Amino acid sequence: MNNLMSYQVSDRLPIKVWAPNHLQIRQYSEVSGDFNPIHLDDNYAIRAGLGGVIAHGMLTMAHMAAMLTEWIGQEGNIVMLSVRFEQMVRPGNKITFYGIISERVEKTLVCNLEARNENEEKVISGLAKISINN
Repeated sequence: MNNLMSYQVSDRLPIKVWAPNHLQIRQYSEVSGDFNPIHLDDNYAIRAGLGGVIAHGMLTMAHMAAMLTEWIGQEGNIVMLSVRFEQMVRPGNKITFYGIISERVEKTLVCNLEARNENEEKVISGLAKISINN
């Protein structure tokens, strides 16, 4: 489906796949100003009990938002996005973002969102409201 007006309750959003790597995490650190060593230094992250470097939660959320913006294009706007961080995301993971329409009220779509890693562990879940421009 391409037209947002055609989406109804239970329709699925297009899937987005993301594979974070060390360079992306470093670049996000530089852009965000978050240089916490748990994101940049494997030895530090291991000593902290994390098993190695982890991606910033907000970087994962940004990819969830990208899934939405790629889907809605110019047809709508994200008017609300809330998320819950469930599991750590690591370089080398394969993260798949999913969404489903849970409610439709006139020109507003409510979407339940989640992302899972290659082990089917939920890493982030969320809720978005999309207003349709047409």
